[in-house]
Amino acid sequence: AYKPTVYVLFLFFQILGAVILGFGIWILADKTSFIAVLQMSSPSLKTGAYILIGVGALTMLMGFLGCLGAVNEIRCLLGLYFTCLMIILLTQVAAGLVIYFQKETLKDELSNIVKDLIENYDPLNEGEMKNLQDTWNYVQIQIACCGWNGAKDWENNEILSNKSYTEYPCSCSNRSKDLEEGRDFCDLDGAVNGTVTFADWPVHEQGCMDGVEQWLIDNLGVILGVCTGVAVIELLGMILSISLCKNIHSEDYTKVPKS
Repeated sequence: AYKPTVYVLFLFFQILGAVILGFGIWILADKTSFIAVLQMSSPSLKTGAYILIGVGALTMLMGFLGCLGAVNEIRCLLGLYFTCLMIILLTQVAAGLVIYFQKETLKDELSNIVKDLIENYDPLNEGEMKNLQDTWNYVQIQIACCGWNGAKDWENNEILSNKSYTEYPCSCSNRSKDLEEGRDFCDLDGAVNGTVTFADWPVHEQGCMDGVEQWLIDNLGVILGVCTGVAVIELLGMILSISLCKNIHSEDYTKVPKS
C-alpha cells in the first residue's frame, strides 16, 4: 500500500537533489547578481556552495538507492536511505540555526566586503575586480539603491574624493539617462556653490542593505514555505520508507540487479 507513494517521493528526491546540485553550481558560476559579489569575496559562501553540491549529489544517490530498495524489497537499502535522509534533514536544521544565530556576524562580513569594494572602485580596473564592479553596478540598478548604508559610503572612494565629488556613480542615479549611458561615473550637472557632498548627487537615498533586507522580508513567506515543504516531504519519506521496510518480512537479494 505504501509503495506507490514511496515511488513518488523517491522521484521527488531525485528532482530535489538535482535542484540543490544546480543551485550550488549556480552560486559558483554566477557573475551577474548579488551572489557574485559574495562568492568572489567570501570564503564561507564558496564553502556553502560546495556543501550544497555535495548534499544535492547525495540526495540524488539516496533517491536512486531508495527506489531500488523499494522495487526489490531490500531492507538494507531502505534503511540506508532512511539514515541518509535523516542526516540531510538534521544538516539543514543545523545550517538554518547557524545562519539565524550568526546573522549579525554574516551581516558585518557582508558590510565589510561591499564597503571595501566601494572604496577601491576604479573604472580602470580589469579582470576579476572589473567583473565584481559590474556586478555591484547591476545590484544597485536592480534594487534602486546606493552604497551599503547609503550614498555617503561613496564619499570614501578615492577617485570621487580627488574630483571633489563633482562626479557620482551612474548606477546609483535616479535618472534614466545616466543608466542608459552605461558609464561608471557621471558628471554632476550645473554649478554648485560651496563644497559638494553626496547630498547634491541625483541618486537613490536607500542603501542596498535596506533593499536586501526588504527583499528578504517581502519574500520571507515564500522562503519559509519552501523550506517547510521540503522538510515535511523529507519526514514523509523517512516515515514511509521505514514503514515499507517493516513490511518486508524476508529479503531476496537475487532481485538486486547485477552488473
